[in-house]
Amino acid sequence: MLDTIRAVQQEPEWAAFAAIDWADQQHTWTLVPAGSSLPQRGKVENTPEALHLWATALSVQFGGRPIAVCLEQCRGLLIYALSKYAHLVLFPVHPTTAARYRQTFSPSGAKDDPRDADSLLDLLLHHRDHFPRWQPDTVTNRHLQRLVEQRRLMVHEKTRQSNRLTACLKTFFPQILQWFDDITAPVVADLLKRWPTLEQLQHSHPGTLKKFFLQHNSRSEKRIQARLNAIYQAVSSTHDEAVLESESIAALGFLRLLKTLGENIEILDHRIQQLVATHPDAPIFASLPGAGPATIPRLIVAFGSRRERWTSAYEMQCYSGIAPVKEASGRHEWIHFRRSCPKFLRQTFHEYAFLSTNQSPWAQAYYRHQREKGIAHPAAVRSLAYKWIRIIFRCWKDSQPYDEARYAAAQQKRNSPLAALGIDTKEVAGFQKPALKKSCSKRLTE
Repeated sequence: MLDTIRAVQQEPEWAAFAAIDWADQQHTWTLVPAGSSLPQRGKVENTPEALHLWATALSVQFGGRPIAVCLEQCRGLLIYALSKYAHLVLFPVHPTTAARYRQTFSPSGAKDDPRDADSLLDLLLHHRDHFPRWQPDTVTNRHLQRLVEQRRLMVHEKTRQSNRLTACLKTFFPQILQWFDDITAPVVADLLKRWPTLEQLQHSHPGTLKKFFLQHNSRSEKRIQARLNAIYQAVSSTHDEAVLESESIAALGFLRLLKTLGENIEILDHRIQQLVATHPDAPIFASLPGAGPATIPRLIVAFGSRRERWTSAYEMQCYSGIAPVKEASGRHEWIHFRRSCPKFLRQTFHEYAFLSTNQSPWAQAYYRHQREKGIAHPAAVRSLAYKWIRIIFRCWKDSQPYDEARYAAAQQKRNSPLAALGIDTKEVAGFQKPALKKSCSKRLTE
């Protein structure tokens, strides 16, 4: 792998080597001109203006020749600010790697900003062949990555606020949770605005309530009547005015937050779909069974557009945290879960692997087989994701969409264990489609 990196990344004639220790207010930097052993040190404010002056001064000092810069970030203000200068070639280092390298020469744990910068510079000078230069993906892919990550954050926040709303309603108006399937729906917010408590709701005329439900697209007479009966038969959970008023105000606040989050998620979804519609790799990932509007853009981002970045599927499996870690010492050997990895990337493959079991016969059979062996759900999904990465990697490398029937036929031809799990093909409208064998399908549904 290192030979490949060296072949792809032929080093220029460096003018200097620099390292920056990131900080919230001031960055500490250390620089050594090429062929010199006398370091230059200093600090630069964490502002775009100060970083611009620092980068420009280096360009003037070294005549615009390339300067290798080591830093602990792969994202953030510092790397975004420095990436626009052609004479600065960035070498991002994982923070854990930097910390452990520093501890190698300082086992006591002593540290400060200048020492951290010196450690990064030493890492750059002697081991930069282990760290590929920062090569950003295309603008579209980076745009898509930011959007899907922001969408995931907002979905998590929406879930959090929904859970807080549920807890709030359980305190003063638990019947709402029984009457409505979706407590974030507009009808719930409008009902609580008009009738903040159960007692106020019960004092309303049945005709008024019926009209209210009709105005909110509830057309089923049977369901409306059931709700009316439930409303007039309900018993208030408390008569404490302090609880009723404070919790009703809080509930309306949560509903406003949920409405705003929902609207923002819709805006993100619209923009994401616009980018996916014109993305050249979209047909590859859209062909995967179980991949939908939320999954396709995340898979596009996971693989990116730089096909030279990965030389094998195993590199992707390790980087994403799907591949396990093997440790050995003496006669002992153990395999365990990989913890150090991009969590969002690993989550992407986890979620897609499980979604694929709904539409891919072989994925469903494989997952069921793992579960029948006593393997827990997360490990079974991770094992399935391990196989999917290898398949998707080949499709991505060859720029070819996935063909389920072709894959199933290949498994049977090679006498793969997957074929023994019950994968067969059947003719549908003149085409061969993969399907579970009847015996396997019956056994899985028992």
